Amino acid sequence: MNAGKSILYAALLLAPLACAAQTARLALPDLSRLESEATEMVDISLDASLLRLAGRFMGSASAEEKAAKEILSGIGGIYVKSFSFNSENAYSKADIDKVRRQLAAPGWSRLVTVRSHRERQDVDVYMRMGAKDIDGMVIVASAPRAFTIVNIVGSVDLEKLRQLEGKFGVPKLDLDGKRAD
Repeated sequence: MNAGKSILYAALLLAPLACAAQTARLALPDLSRLESEATEMVDISLDASLLRLAGRFMGSASAEEKAAKEILSGIGGIYVKSFSFNSENAYSKADIDKVRRQLAAPGWSRLVTVRSHRERQDVDVYMRMGAKDIDGMVIVASAPRAFTIVNIVGSVDLEKLRQLEGKFGVPKLDLDGKRAD
């Protein structure tokens, strides 16, 4: 078999793996038009190389730092878009729906849903199963004056993530049915 055919066969065999790795990263909508209207805007794009760099600066003296370093070792990217506004309905629900439609694709499952009618807030946590483990997570939180989309790409160990609840800015999730403080 010549080299050209070998490369073609290798590419065909590896293509499904490459596609699977890419599907955990969402195509976030262009939200630049909202930047001038927002009172606060957060845009974070940390790819694998930036996360490795951040991991080198973390110590391993405390259990919390060690756990954070372990979690980051399997992550291929963290992408966050968050906007806050002075008035209600400053953003289109269609922008959030574009993200939620992607999460209806095969492989994605809703893990947590929180609906607060009193606060008029919706929070959904999705995970995407890879061949053996979770290879992506998405958090979509929306309220009349704010919304946040968090997309974590890569291997996510829920038990390790759970150990960081309430530390390093990781919110406490009420996954046990107990009231989070």
